[in-house]
Amino acid sequence: MSRALALAERGLFTTTPNPRVGCVIVRDGRVVGEGWHERAGGPHAETNALRAAGEGARGATAYVTLEPCSHHGRTPPCAEALATAGVRRVVAAMRDPNPRVSGNGFEVLRAAGVAVASGLLENEARALNVGFVARMTRGRPWVRMKIAATLDGRTALADGASQWITGPEARADGHRWRARACAILTGIGTVRDDDPLLTVRGLDTPRQPLRIVVDSRLELPAAARVLEGGNLLVVGAVDDAARADALRARGAEVLVLRDPAGKVPLAALAAELARRELNEIHVEAGFRLNGSLLAAGLVDELLVYLAPSVLGDSSRGMFNLRAAASLDERVRLRFMETCMIGPDLRLRATVAN
Repeated sequence: MSRALALAERGLFTTTPNPRVGCVIVRDGRVVGEGWHERAGGPHAETNALRAAGEGARGATAYVTLEPCSHHGRTPPCAEALATAGVRRVVAAMRDPNPRVSGNGFEVLRAAGVAVASGLLENEARALNVGFVARMTRGRPWVRMKIAATLDGRTALADGASQWITGPEARADGHRWRARACAILTGIGTVRDDDPLLTVRGLDTPRQPLRIVVDSRLELPAAARVLEGGNLLVVGAVDDAARADALRARGAEVLVLRDPAGKVPLAALAAELARRELNEIHVEAGFRLNGSLLAAGLVDELLVYLAPSVLGDSSRGMFNLRAAASLDERVRLRFMETCMIGPDLRLRATVAN
């Protein structure tokens, strides 16, 4: 199963909106076939492994990181393919969270006389597909917020200048996290302050994530670099046809969502991104949008790079949040990992909602 998970990870940048899946087929203690899901619309991991195994699959055990699918989509059902190939036993890391599949793939296999077991390295399999699981089980993507800050939690000077707080190693690592996401989200304030491209650079990736700018008044500057190359969704809260048409003329898609306060309703935006089959959202925004997302309960994971430096109280912090009246109101986190990235410290934590 460890090998199957390593194979699944090869599809880290390419399988969206599908899950990352790997499969290893073993017969008489020997690997006879292996494969992984390489890209949406292409063969699934089980199909690739069966093709590699050939007749060696008969009487074998298939180790797969996700319950084999049971429905006809762009590819035939993998559960039927495994049974037809004569596989004797299937060991899955986890049940498929997709309601169209969940448990059905196992039932198809059992009905064909195939022994089924699940739960082996389940936590690792879930971590690999955290966005897919989130979208299927709760109807919104997994939101990972990346922050570069000083040791005293400051992300920019008072005038918004922030380039560069962390070192080149941390910035390169951040691009790897960008690459695995379905979309990179920021706010209009960050566009004005930093004029980012929001693309993956310095990394060999077959696709660029969708870029999303939350811009309530549709004030995105015409010269903003994020407008280069299309692949951009601008989310506003005003019905301003002239501004929207100007953005569309530059290749952007404009989506208008408005709450009673005249702002973009972030929960509705998250639901819309799930409807568009986006699994993981990578946030690189300023302290205002960071705070709004956190206050709305929409942040799942923090990816924080702490630089060995201090800026002081007049500079900007990580989040614009209402001050807690008591310790009971604090936002609680669970630390997942700490490591050094060059001279900077990387912290990963989940939000304990």
